[in-house]
Amino acid sequence: MGRTVARVPAPWPYVVAVFLGTKIVLSLVGVLALSAFDEVPWAPPPHEAMMRQQQRDVSEHRWLSLWFAWDSFLYDHLVQQPLDEPWRDFAFPLLYPFLAKPLAPLLGGRTALALLLVANVAFLLMLYYAHRLAERLLGDDAGARRFVRYLVLLPAAFLFQAALTESLFLCLALAAFHYAEDRRWLLAGIVGYFLGLSRSVGFVVVVPLALVLLRQHGYRWRPRDLARYVRVGWPLVLVPAGWLTFMAFCRWQGGDWFAYKHAQEKGWGISVQNPLGVLWHGLTGTAPRDALRVWIAVVVLAVLVAGARRLGLPYLVYGVLMVLVPLSMGPPVYKSLLRYLLAVFPVALVLARWARHAGVDVWLTAALALLQGALFVIWLAYWTHFII
Repeated sequence: MGRTVARVPAPWPYVVAVFLGTKIVLSLVGVLALSAFDEVPWAPPPHEAMMRQQQRDVSEHRWLSLWFAWDSFLYDHLVQQPLDEPWRDFAFPLLYPFLAKPLAPLLGGRTALALLLVANVAFLLMLYYAHRLAERLLGDDAGARRFVRYLVLLPAAFLFQAALTESLFLCLALAAFHYAEDRRWLLAGIVGYFLGLSRSVGFVVVVPLALVLLRQHGYRWRPRDLARYVRVGWPLVLVPAGWLTFMAFCRWQGGDWFAYKHAQEKGWGISVQNPLGVLWHGLTGTAPRDALRVWIAVVVLAVLVAGARRLGLPYLVYGVLMVLVPLSMGPPVYKSLLRYLLAVFPVALVLARWARHAGVDVWLTAALALLQGALFVIWLAYWTHFII
């Protein structure tokens, strides 16, 4: 067995170990917590009891069904929607449900399981690209391993294993940065196209990717340098093209280029606002649990600023964008803010640098594990509006 593992190229043994370890631990904690909640009248709250039945419809096995909540069932509806009929659901981008569609027949038509499979394959690949990117940015295997570990210890990182888009989005973001740092710009652009198709915030990643290109050429602005940027970095136009593809799909199917925007406004009361105003409102004028979530966003920004010198401009800009762009959706974002903050992977890079000393590493790991465990139990109690 040892010889077989030794033949597997790095970093796959470590990546697979982290993937399986987190899955086993969280599944075990989840089943035990749900069993304990069976005798608790408020878990789930009466107004959220329907979700329990939706989970049973997916599977009677709790270790499996616990990974479905809220948007999971909306995505499941999209997977089931026939492609030869008019499309009427424009509130969610296409990539995640469209990846699950061809897998569903292989799983006996179980569309929900196809979604979960896509999310978990993306989670595994996300860990791989995280290690590869961190090797370059942090300079050694030990730092890369710390980065992977802190990535799965972020407060709501258990959602990487759920039937949601978190793992897919971050997998594509890390892959795009990996190929950009490797100067493989065509691959970075192709991955960026699917990133732009995966979530509305995806197309803005073109900005930090362009900063990687500028940094590689010394941020020079002479005319011949501008020509080189265009010649080398032209694939970056594929990143916003991903979102434009979804907009074109909306126009083709619904006659409205902005059907996504209108669906978000109608369904969730989302409208574009000043993110700093939304941040301040969250800190001063909302319910305590909303304020707590916004304070976590402030802590994330503070960590990014504290680590800015070592992060470099591209990753600082990426991190700030992944905080501010969701906040621009207005107060409705508070309910899902912890989920959106998972995209801010530079925070884990900063933590990996801070944890070079063994003592700091142990205490930071323990603190984050306890915090994530508490949030996971809250999520399992179906008080999910604190997280989703």
